[in-house]
Amino acid sequence: MSATTKRALVTGASGFIGSHLVRHLRQSGCQVGVLARPGAIQKLTSDPNIDLVFRYDGPTTDVVAAVGEMHPDIVFHLASLVLSQHTPEQIPDLIQSNILFGTQLLEAMRLGHVSRIVSTGTSWQHFSGASFNPVNLYASTKQAFDDILRYYTEVSGFRAISLKLFDSYGPGDTRRKVLRQLIEAVKTGQVMELSPGAQILDLVHVNDICRAFLHAAHLVEMQQQPGLADYGVSGSQHRTLREVAGIVEGAAGKPLHAVWGARDYREREVMVPWDGPRLPGWEPNISLAEGVRAILDDEMRQSNDPKPAEPKPV
Repeated sequence: MSATTKRALVTGASGFIGSHLVRHLRQSGCQVGVLARPGAIQKLTSDPNIDLVFRYDGPTTDVVAAVGEMHPDIVFHLASLVLSQHTPEQIPDLIQSNILFGTQLLEAMRLGHVSRIVSTGTSWQHFSGASFNPVNLYASTKQAFDDILRYYTEVSGFRAISLKLFDSYGPGDTRRKVLRQLIEAVKTGQVMELSPGAQILDLVHVNDICRAFLHAAHLVEMQQQPGLADYGVSGSQHRTLREVAGIVEGAAGKPLHAVWGARDYREREVMVPWDGPRLPGWEPNISLAEGVRAILDDEMRQSNDPKPAEPKPV
């Protein structure tokens, strides 16, 4: 990202990737503003990497006011409700989070004369390698937002990149992703029931993902014409689930008590990751083995750190 970008507005800053991104933005010299729901305000206000926190209660006027007050040089739109499977009761939240809120953001940018945005899609928009074939309803909502974003590039001159993310991991990740579950199972010795394990995973460290967002921002700044480009943020090493389990075992120096084939593959399981266009000029730096070892080492240090002694009564 170039020195011309001084102000960045981030949505989804309370999430796993968003919380890391605001730190990377601050380290790059940006003033960082975030737009968030009331439940995340307290957490974000105490984050030293964030300068401005704007509250979003639902109406478009909240977003218009935030964009108008900050007038960012670029917007990073990460806010999303991710559901691998949905229930009927979750449909309104999916639409509100993944389509309505994003559209309000784009309209606020139009009104505020802000034209640069890096958005977040998912490789699940490309089941079986198709140009569009959603794995689930969540992926359908991400495609719907991409189509709305394309409209704004056509009529309002936006310069935009949508980054299609694969599987992410890294320090501080509390999501119940399969890698997190493998690490916990190895640490605790618990038995883990798994699918046959032939599905191929594309795991990318969160620090590499944040570098991809900053690089995408630079590419957006360099765009001469309005438009939307779609790129994948893919790791350099694809591994089957069984191979990933072996990497975790090697990093921990302990066996994984896995029962392979105890579970069926999920409906519309992604067996081979999408092989679409990759973000030009970016490559991941952190191998899966390095990333897993760093997580285990960090967690071991934290568990071994003695707690500060309680003060003695006077």
